[in-house]
Amino acid sequence: MTTTDDRTGAAPEPTGPLSTIDYSERIPNNVNLNEDRRLQRALEGWQPKFLDWWRDLGPQLPTENVYLRTAIAVGRDGWAHFDHVPMEEYRWGIFLAEQDPDKTISFGKHKGEPVWQEVPGEHRADLMRLIVIQGDTEPASVEQQRVLGATAPSIYDMRNLFQVNVEEGRHLWAMVYLLHAYFGREGRQEAEQLLKRNSGDLDAPRILGAFNEETTDWLQFFMFTYFTDRDGKYQLGTLKESAFDPLGRTCEFMLKEEAHHMFVGTTGVQRTVERTAEVMKAKGGPARFEDGVIPLQVIQQYLNFQFSVSMDLFGSEQSTNAGNYYSSGLKGRWQETRRKDDHVLLDDTRTMRHVVDGQIVEKEVPMLSALNLDLRDEYVADCENGVRRWNQELEDAGLEERLVLPHEGFNRKVGTYAAHRISPDGRVLSEDEWAASVDEWLPSEESRRAVADLMVPEYEYGKFAAWIAPPKTGINDQPVEFDYVHLAEEGLA
Repeated sequence: MTTTDDRTGAAPEPTGPLSTIDYSERIPNNVNLNEDRRLQRALEGWQPKFLDWWRDLGPQLPTENVYLRTAIAVGRDGWAHFDHVPMEEYRWGIFLAEQDPDKTISFGKHKGEPVWQEVPGEHRADLMRLIVIQGDTEPASVEQQRVLGATAPSIYDMRNLFQVNVEEGRHLWAMVYLLHAYFGREGRQEAEQLLKRNSGDLDAPRILGAFNEETTDWLQFFMFTYFTDRDGKYQLGTLKESAFDPLGRTCEFMLKEEAHHMFVGTTGVQRTVERTAEVMKAKGGPARFEDGVIPLQVIQQYLNFQFSVSMDLFGSEQSTNAGNYYSSGLKGRWQETRRKDDHVLLDDTRTMRHVVDGQIVEKEVPMLSALNLDLRDEYVADCENGVRRWNQELEDAGLEERLVLPHEGFNRKVGTYAAHRISPDGRVLSEDEWAASVDEWLPSEESRRAVADLMVPEYEYGKFAAWIAPPKTGINDQPVEFDYVHLAEEGLA
């Protein structure tokens, strides 16, 4: 059974186990916040600061309302509702996946014990650090993308940008709740700092490097939501396994929302490649900026850049901290319960690549020290799926050119490759060789300016900028030309 109306379209009736979200509260939640008045007051004190941050550093383009998805229940189905909502009135809240009273820890030295409902004292600092780092990435991406509405290639794409933004804001709320609820005064102080650091700020930058990079245009936004939000997927996937049950349940629900962000990136790049391929096929040769599209070589350069900075987010290939987090039960592996091993890993090994005397060679290392690499390998395999999808557009156009993921060591600032220069095809280079070719591999300032020059906004419903193809379908069964965003009058100037 489905329900429909003229504004929201079709949405499935919730079925299966549900935890209803209370929207009568000032802070919507499914954690019975009204039963802890002290915590409720603390979060209500943080809320105005969050709204001030949103007004100052959230989306810059003035809008009246946006066709947004909002969670209505936590469960297997029917967790989202669509409607036109003023963004500043979006109901950010605190939503955790359903609790399993019989859940046990699935890995590490506590394997088989009941999951924790409170923070063990010996793990307090490490757990808070993991939550703060995750929380810091959420507002950072909103800050990076705040000006993009002014150059949106369509109202459809603008709506997707704003959906990503409000959900990143809600993910910030998810981490702030954990800090307030389980870490006392120190947690409240860290929650304050999450709003004081800003992306790219020289004095108070965001913690991770990729979240201080400027988002210059929509192609980079699509690459960010494909590659960097995909890193977020895998980081959330490891925290979902945590023995600290509130963190695991929080991340499980966040993964539902993260899927849309990656969809925006996957289809955004695909539509960009599709439009470029159309021009290449018509010309019988390379497409250029003068043709009104982004050349395939430049798309490859953007891919190279965003993939490499996202690879750095996984940290060093060998990490004592990662092994300790695993053994202690704080952070598992991707799809931990599906792994066919003892989930303790004390005697397990694997190979990793590194540079010796100008050559990339393999060595055997303890598995516990290489868990960052294990997660990164899962990520790379996932990234390859999107590249195959983009290359299908080139193949369908009858073209021989293909996009490729660069070598894992290319343009790295973190880990075993950080001290070396590696080409996209995996050759170890001298500094002179790198300098001679780097502008072929990474977007130059000139290329970024040329891409930015194509970013002419298109605000007419159903129309798209010339550099990108329309999507095949709209959102939530609505047509592509639906009025997804109502702009404020000053936004049209």
